[in-house]
Amino acid sequence: MNTVINATLNPLVGILRRSGLLTRDLDYHAVRASMVIIFLFFGYQKWFEYEAQVLIPYISNGPLIWWMYPVFGIRGASWFLGVAEWTFGALLFAGFWDKRLGILGAAGSVVTFIMTVTIIPFMPDGWAASAGGFPAMTGNIPFLMKDVVLLAASIYLLKQDVARIGQRSDEAAAVPTAAGERKFAGGVARSTGLPTF
Repeated sequence: MNTVINATLNPLVGILRRSGLLTRDLDYHAVRASMVIIFLFFGYQKWFEYEAQVLIPYISNGPLIWWMYPVFGIRGASWFLGVAEWTFGALLFAGFWDKRLGILGAAGSVVTFIMTVTIIPFMPDGWAASAGGFPAMTGNIPFLMKDVVLLAASIYLLKQDVARIGQRSDEAAAVPTAAGERKFAGGVARSTGLPTF
């Protein structure tokens, strides 16, 4: 069985390696670009009456966002979300060049999707009784389930940007020593530029 799997996968792996798909940071940039597009498109919708009406069951049943209607009204809540989504999308986009702005965008994205994911348990009629209830999704729940993945993507971007800022700080704190070595608080790293522990 392993021979058949290897015979099938080895050529595919070779093609993928040569294709550039495994280029350093491709996944990181693809996730960032997709999140920018998501925020651009979803933020655009928020400026129109049809979307303000579509949001009513979500905002009304959201334990973390219910307050928007008393504060902003139906259209105002939609506009507020549009501004927030475009702001986070712009910060994520700026994160291609400045990781500090990327951190702000990713943090805002994490908060956004925590707010939407927490709606899932409170959405009425979200589980199909005819199919035995949970986990058979119905109504608005399937739309919200995508936010679980978007929350994971947001956490990934936040982690990556924080790590890259930390790595830059470590490299800036390095003190040159003999023979091209760099001294770090945790030890000496040779050509990799990373501290050894």
